[in-house]
Amino acid sequence: MMANQNLEALEMLKTALSMEEKGEEFYRKAMESSKNDLGKKIFETLMKDEKVHYGRILKIYNALKDESGWTEDWKSMDIGHKDVTVLFREMAAEHGKTLEADPGELEALDVGIDFEYKTMKFYQDYLPKAKDSLEKEFVEKMVEEERGHYTALKDMKLYMSDPAAWYQEMERSGLDGA
Repeated sequence: MMANQNLEALEMLKTALSMEEKGEEFYRKAMESSKNDLGKKIFETLMKDEKVHYGRILKIYNALKDESGWTEDWKSMDIGHKDVTVLFREMAAEHGKTLEADPGELEALDVGIDFEYKTMKFYQDYLPKAKDSLEKEFVEKMVEEERGHYTALKDMKLYMSDPAAWYQEMERSGLDGA
């Protein structure tokens, strides 16, 4: 019997499953303890994204374990919304400058920022090892989605720490590169 050709990918996916599971659990707790609608909505969106990631990774993991190889099946498992940063900015604009964040929420954002950075880095570090073009495409998609989470959480932290500064930043970045 020949050894599975995708051992390295299987190991990466096993680690990824564990990371996505922890992410989903973390965002569930953050959502439940959040004291404002905006926090609840963003944490819920991130929780659902991690759940989609988990399902997507599990599908690939099982196919590789059965030696079916890389397929495009995972592409049908989409997060189903635009970039989380865009989503967050739209919601924040609706909320205005009156949001009060509690320290627990800011702490959760710090943990989330750190988590998303590590997850994004995990996929980035694996990218050069990807052998199959579908494998590479999958890893690039994960990097992109985790980067979106990371950026959204950093954005949210600035907004919750200092809504006025956040608005200034948005207005500044809204000018044509000036």
